[in-house]
Amino acid sequence: MNKVILMGRLTREPEIRYTQRGNSQESMCVARYTLAVDRKGKDTGADFISIVAFGKAGEFAEMYLHKATKIIVAGRIQTGSYTNRDGVKVYTTDVIVEEQEFAESKAAAERAQQGNGQTAADDYPTDGQGFMNIPDGIDEELPFS
Repeated sequence: MNKVILMGRLTREPEIRYTQRGNSQESMCVARYTLAVDRKGKDTGADFISIVAFGKAGEFAEMYLHKATKIIVAGRIQTGSYTNRDGVKVYTTDVIVEEQEFAESKAAAERAQQGNGQTAADDYPTDGQGFMNIPDGIDEELPFS
């Protein structure tokens, strides 16, 4: 089984190209972008994953994805290689998109694109330990108690 699920932010605007489909006049959208995926634990930092979206997924990326947008991508890993202009063999690893969706609200995404560092969690007041304050009287609406 070859399945990967990633959540991260685009490091730059998607690179968009259109290619011909076989012998027809119809073209297909190909979007390429890099996703910065945070690491947890002792080895903190980020991995920068190359993503490729074809067809409708590529058109979605072209229309809605921008630098700093936080998304979730599900797809498969594809490896390949080519020889560059200097005659050196280059190996590639890409995630081919099967599904992609937003991982935060539109307001949080706009703040991230503006670079002020706020996240969706900043929309809600929290106590000193990072837990959201729940007003009194709504206990019956909570799915747990």
